[in-house]
Amino acid sequence: MKNNTTRFVFVTGGVCSSLGKGISVASLGLLLEGRGYKISLIKMDPYINIDPGTMSPFQHGEVYVTEDGAETDLDLGYYERFTNAKLGKKNSVSTGQIYNAVIQRERRGDYLGRTVQVIPHITNEIKERVYNVANDGDLDFVLVEIGGTVGDIEGIPFLESIRQIRQELGSRRVMNIHLTLIPEISVAGEQKTKPTQHSVKELMQLGILPDILLPRTSRPLSDDMKSKIALFCNVRERNVISALDVIGPIYKIPFMFHEQGLDEITLEHFGLDKRTLKIKKWEKFIKQLVHPKKKVTIAVVGKYISLQDAYRSVYDAMTHGAAANEAELEIIKIDSEDLESMKKHQLEAALGNADGILVPGGFGTRGIEGKIAAINLARTKKIPFLGICLGLHCAVIEFGRNICSLAGANSTEINPATPHPVISLLEEQELVIEKGGTMRLGAYPCRLTEGSKARKIYGKDMILERHRHRFEFTMKYRGIFQSHGMNFGGVHPQSNLIEMIELKDHPWFIATQFHPEFQSKPTAPHPLFREFIKAAVERHKQNSR
Repeated sequence: MKNNTTRFVFVTGGVCSSLGKGISVASLGLLLEGRGYKISLIKMDPYINIDPGTMSPFQHGEVYVTEDGAETDLDLGYYERFTNAKLGKKNSVSTGQIYNAVIQRERRGDYLGRTVQVIPHITNEIKERVYNVANDGDLDFVLVEIGGTVGDIEGIPFLESIRQIRQELGSRRVMNIHLTLIPEISVAGEQKTKPTQHSVKELMQLGILPDILLPRTSRPLSDDMKSKIALFCNVRERNVISALDVIGPIYKIPFMFHEQGLDEITLEHFGLDKRTLKIKKWEKFIKQLVHPKKKVTIAVVGKYISLQDAYRSVYDAMTHGAAANEAELEIIKIDSEDLESMKKHQLEAALGNADGILVPGGFGTRGIEGKIAAINLARTKKIPFLGICLGLHCAVIEFGRNICSLAGANSTEINPATPHPVISLLEEQELVIEKGGTMRLGAYPCRLTEGSKARKIYGKDMILERHRHRFEFTMKYRGIFQSHGMNFGGVHPQSNLIEMIELKDHPWFIATQFHPEFQSKPTAPHPLFREFIKAAVERHKQNSR
C-alpha cells in the first residue's frame, strides 16, 4: 500500500443472495461523496468465469461495460449511476481473474519453484487488486462489495483476504458491513432474527466481526429487535440499521440509510469530519420522479424480458429521461418471440397503444423477426423509436427489406447465406475464436453528421459512447440506404463505421450501434433517452386530445 490515508469499507452478505448489497454500496458511496469525500468502488465476484461477458442474461442479468472496455457485473452500473466515480477494469474482480493471474505467474516461474497455495498466493493477489485501486488516486474511501453469500465455499478466499487487510491496516482504516435477512412468519406476524445470528456467527468463524449490520426487512425493526440483534451479534444497537424493502424507486434508498445515520456512523468509525451533506441534484431528481405531471408508456421489445435485470441500465435510463420530462413512466415488456406468430392486427393491439417503442441489444437469432415486426410498426405508424445495438441491426434489416427492396436482407449473424448482408462481421472479427472480451468494447468516438437530429440532440459534433458488439452496418449498402431516406447521424471518425441511423420522414426514429444507457445518470439523463421520452410524451398528448 503506497497510500496511507485511504479507508476501506467491505460489504458482505449472508442468509441468501439478492439482498441488495450493490444498491447499499452505491448508496453509501453517494452519501460519502455528498459529504465531500472522494471514493472508488470495487465488485468482487466469487464465480470462476473471467467476467460475465460469456454468461447468459437469464443467469446473470445485463453485462455492464465500462469506458475502458471491461465487461462487468451490473452492480458497477449502480455504482456509476449513484456516484461520480469513474470505474474500469480494476474495479471488477472475479475468482477467474485471480486464479488466471496466479497460474500465469506460476507458469512463468515467478514463484521460484515454491508451492503455490490459496494462502498466501491467491489472497495476496486479491489484496493487491484492492490496494491497486487505492493507489490509483487520492481517495478517501474504497468501498468493496464481496459477491455471493457468506458460507459459500467459493467466497472464502475473498473473506480471508479482507480479514488480512483489517489485520494489516487496523480497525481505524477498515470497516465491515454485513447485510442479512430478517424473515417474517406471515401467519404469526413475527420477524425472526435467527438467520441473521447464524450468518454473523459464520462470518465470525472466519475471523470477521461486522461493525454495522444491515438486516433486510419488510418493516422497520423495533427497538427490542435491534437490541436483540446487537446483543447476539456483538454490535452496537445504533449500528443495526434496517434495510427496508422500498416501495417505489430504488433511488430513495440513500435517503433511507441517511435517516438512520449510516453515513454518520461510518465517518465516526474512521474519526472523520461529518461535513454537511450536499445532494441537491439528487433531491431534485427524486422530486421530479415522485411528482410527475404527465404520463408516458414505452414498449420494450426484447428477448430477455422475463428477467428484470437483463435490461437494467435501459430501464434506469428511461426512468432518468422520464423524470427529466416530469413524466410518469409505464414500461410494457414484450418478449420479441411472442410477436413472431402475430398477425398485423394482433401486433397493432400489442404495441399500438405505446407512446414509444424501444428495441434493446442482444445476441443470437431467437426473437429477431419479432423485433423487426415491432420496428416496422414503429416506422409505418410514426411511433417514436429508439434502437440499441441489435436494435440498430434489426432497423437496418427492416428498412432494407421493405424500403430498399433488398429481398431477404439480413445480418450474417442471423443468416450467413443471406443474399443481402446489410449487417456483417467486422473483418478483424472474422478470425476471432474466443468469445470473452473479444468484441468491440468500451468507449469509442463518434462524429455526428451536420444537420442530423443526433447532432441537435447532443448539442455537439463529437461524442464518446460505449460499445459491446461484433457486427456492423455493411458499408457497400450505404448509398442505397441514403437514397431511400435513411440518414447516418453518426460515424466513427477514423474508420467511418456507422454508429447512428435516423429516418428523415419520421418524427423520431433513431438507432445506435453503441449503448447510451451505460452513461445515463439520475442527475444527468442521457440526451437520447431524454429526447426519446420527450417525443413519446408529445405523442401521448396528441393521442389524448
